[in-house]
Amino acid sequence: MLEGKASIKETDMPEKMQMQAMACASQVLDNLHDVFDCISIAAHIKKEFDKMYGSGWQCVVGSNFGCFFTHAPGTFIYFSLETLNFLIFKGASS
Repeated sequence: MLEGKASIKETDMPEKMQMQAMACASQVLDNLHDVFDCISIAAHIKKEFDKMYGSGWQCVVGSNFGCFFTHAPGTFIYFSLETLNFLIFKGASS
């Protein structure tokens, strides 16, 4: 049971959406995937956010990565859970 054990590093998401992001990550780690299968974990979270909030979501999962991106306001969260970091955001439209 990992729910409630995430640590937010940075976010501009509304609190309800933050809670859903962390709960989705916890559930996928608890129930669906090997913790080393970061691609499948990220794909699952992305698909869940696309269903809940419309298409265009991106998700990066891993223990060591760098990134630079532009996101739509109110759609960004970066948090850690266990040994993994999670970056979820909706891409900004130009």
